[in-house]
Amino acid sequence: MASNEKIRNVGPKSAAWLRQVGVRTIDDLRATGVIETFMKVKRAGFRPSLNLLYAMQGALDDCHWADLSDEVKASLVLAAESAETANPIKNRWDKAAARSAARDGAAPGESGGEEPGRDDGDGFGDGDSGVREITGTSRDFD
Repeated sequence: MASNEKIRNVGPKSAAWLRQVGVRTIDDLRATGVIETFMKVKRAGFRPSLNLLYAMQGALDDCHWADLSDEVKASLVLAAESAETANPIKNRWDKAAARSAARDGAAPGESGGEEPGRDDGDGFGDGDSGVREITGTSRDFD
């Protein structure tokens, strides 16, 4: 396969994800590695399935991803899980909770000294849900 050809087994959506993380050719994939590329895609905010992981390995092995042995697939999954355990990926809710806790001076998950059961805001501790109340009658919105 020439280095400028599209990566085998990868469809248009996955190819766009790969381009966004800097993997455009099979040589880029080889240099970065399957696991690191998969983790870059996840860290970029995309939600790849294991099929992308298998597809990239199949591209390196020059075979269809479904032809990979169960042992190879299992080792890829184990390696991806290990990589994520070593450097967890926080979702947007985890990040928002951490930012809010930092503003409130409490660790994420702590109440910050507030009364138990009291909820004055949106659950992030800043007291501002970001929603503005609309007042009026139904006639005002026709």
